[in-house]
Amino acid sequence: MEESPELALAQLRKSVEKLSSSTEGYEKPTLMRFLIARSMNPDKAAKMFVDWQKWRASMIPPSGFIPDSEVTDELEFRKMFLQGPTKSGQPLVVCKVSKHVPAKDQLLFKKFIVHVLEKSIASAIQGKEVGDEKVAALLDLQNITYKNIDARGTITGFQVLQAYYPERLSKCYILHMPRIFVTPWRFVCRFLDKATKEKIVIVTNDEEQRQLEEEVGLDALPEEYGGRAKLTAFQDVLLPQATSY
Repeated sequence: MEESPELALAQLRKSVEKLSSSTEGYEKPTLMRFLIARSMNPDKAAKMFVDWQKWRASMIPPSGFIPDSEVTDELEFRKMFLQGPTKSGQPLVVCKVSKHVPAKDQLLFKKFIVHVLEKSIASAIQGKEVGDEKVAALLDLQNITYKNIDARGTITGFQVLQAYYPERLSKCYILHMPRIFVTPWRFVCRFLDKATKEKIVIVTNDEEQRQLEEEVGLDALPEEYGGRAKLTAFQDVLLPQATSY
């Protein structure tokens, strides 16, 4: 049984070659994310991997990251924050949904999502990238109104995460979910795969709040949510240029 992951990896590499691509330059941790996302099925994982390669070539500039200047319209809302590391050594991405307005330009919004994910993952890299770095997320729905509700944008975000960032999300905490968001959230959940749903925690009571504080750690958790950290807007976080896989 211990050899099965290695066998699956070997089969994945061969399947990728059959699809006229290559896994050269990609280490085991990166490839394992695709296998895990496709239930260790080498052929399905290979297709996902090749689709991801083509997508990155079309979406990510040669520099390896999307600069702030290309997503200024979304950054100006100052709704995204980058905290951490958590107790597990992961970045914590915080979104204040009350500052969000549904985007008119969906392509730009998708580019913003990629910008957020790439920068978050890059912040988890210590020296050389391993390939299995993960990110935790916190969605704060406090004080949202109908103008902030964006089922389409939420679905887009999760679809990008599921299709092109397999096994990058460790956990997603949702705080202060109001009644007006319950129906939109049920609709969003129809587009989430089983693995993603299992990583989502809707914090509704003291026990779940304690779990949040314990898992994230008070040093990484912002003061607004019971921790000791100050919120840091995404554009205020400076990182060395890095490419995430």
